[in-house]
Amino acid sequence: MTPTVDLPGVVAQVTAAFDAYEAALVAGDTAVLNELFWESPLTVRFGVGDAQTGHEALARWRAAQPPLPSGRTLADTRVVGLGEDVAVVTTTFRYPGRPTVGRQSQTWVRMPEGWRIVSAHVSEVPCGQAAGTRPRS
Repeated sequence: MTPTVDLPGVVAQVTAAFDAYEAALVAGDTAVLNELFWESPLTVRFGVGDAQTGHEALARWRAAQPPLPSGRTLADTRVVGLGEDVAVVTTTFRYPGRPTVGRQSQTWVRMPEGWRIVSAHVSEVPCGQAAGTRPRS
């Protein structure tokens, strides 16, 4: 399998799924968010200060979360097709007035029911933090 950014249909399909995810995230639509994650005990999401393993744990965590702050903006969103059934999405995000830049990555897999996130990661770094310059702990 050779990674590519231009597999016919894959990038467009995953971009549409990611756009639906982002819209649901901003709207606080937990039903759509839960639907877009793979319904499996193997699903993993690492957050800024939390982690969920399994779809059930993720759904419980989502139900308990307050709404996102308003004004979320994305930058440098990339969708990379790795085959006909796998893609990775990376993006950065910011909220007005917050001194951090968020980083988000998702691995999407085509399932019989459609594209689903099987693994996700969210982290934040201080604004202006250059990539690769943070001291290792």
